Amino acid sequence: MPTLRFTKGHGTGNDFVLFADPDGQVELTDAQVAAICDRHFGVGADGILRAVRTEAVAGAPEDAAVWFMDYRNADGSIAEMCGNGIRVFTAFLLAEGLAELADGDSLAIATRSGVHEVSRSADGFEAELGAWRLDGTQPLVRARELPVARPGLGVDVGNPHVVVALASVEELERADLSYIPILEPEPEHGANVEFVVPAEPLVTGGVGRIRMRVHERGSGETLSCGTGAAAAAIAIRDYAGGAPDRWIVDVPGGSVGVRVEGDQVLLSGPAELVFTGELTV
Repeated sequence: MPTLRFTKGHGTGNDFVLFADPDGQVELTDAQVAAICDRHFGVGADGILRAVRTEAVAGAPEDAAVWFMDYRNADGSIAEMCGNGIRVFTAFLLAEGLAELADGDSLAIATRSGVHEVSRSADGFEAELGAWRLDGTQPLVRARELPVARPGLGVDVGNPHVVVALASVEELERADLSYIPILEPEPEHGANVEFVVPAEPLVTGGVGRIRMRVHERGSGETLSCGTGAAAAAIAIRDYAGGAPDRWIVDVPGGSVGVRVEGDQVLLSGPAELVFTGELTV
């Protein structure tokens, strides 16, 4: 059986198993991905990030980026993009000597949601997530231990999100996100669901602040979700009348920064590589 050399990394507790497969020769099944991500019998992770040269990926924009981030959720399902993951993916490429990133420069990373630029920031890396939009949906959201359905706001940040504003930190802590929230109507391709409580005051020194928990489709509750943090900030910004453009989002695994520039959104935060190892697949 083949041996896979891997690295374990995380961004504010959103953790991943990463490995380099430059020529695209390693095709893990859904069952293999789930086994690796299993926290009792495997390495344990919210997902797997495979580094593949874009020239080896059918349909990837190889002229715009050298590396493609192949992201799989913990259940093996395919995901379009991951805001925390792309920062950890960048740290992995640099540590492996597969890419270089000087201060003031950016590194292009191809994903299923397009090519995204990553640069260094004071707290780690900042990733350009691309265009955001309110998708026009407002599904009702039911979560275990929240007594009534709450209205959500659909936000697209390269992948689908539904953001729910709660009235108190107590409600946020009480929600049992070990169960999949029920959306009515259910989006065709599912969605990540963010539960958010605005800070009091919401804005200090021109910077908004919110607290968030998230249930990610295909992974369950995670300690952080980068695109989810961006979606949450965009939703609360919309509720607040379209300002401010800078946000701090506190998640169980730490804090990330969100910047809105017109129809574009950027995410900043740490990226940590924890250990390397080998496993049989």
